[in-house]
Amino acid sequence: MGDSSDASARSYDADESKRRPHDATLRFEYESPARARAIARAVAQEVGEIDGERSAATVSREEVAVVVRVVADDLVALRAGCNTWGSLVEVAERTSSLA
Repeated sequence: MGDSSDASARSYDADESKRRPHDATLRFEYESPARARAIARAVAQEVGEIDGERSAATVSREEVAVVVRVVADDLVALRAGCNTWGSLVEVAERTSSLA
């Protein structure tokens, strides 16, 4: 990631991704690093707050992209996690465009 002010949030330790057999990476690209930073900061606040017993997520930023990685115990939990995080990013995009 870029500078130290970037959002980077983890809700699981490195070994958890090995314990959870299913994972998905959601990548959202933006027109500028500043926009990606704003979106990442907005959704990173939710890491650890909305994780369930069967899934967890991380949020990071790579230049002009926000990357959300979801790990889960089963495919149902993975789908639910992806839907939740996709919706959170969508809300952050809408609200940041109003600011």
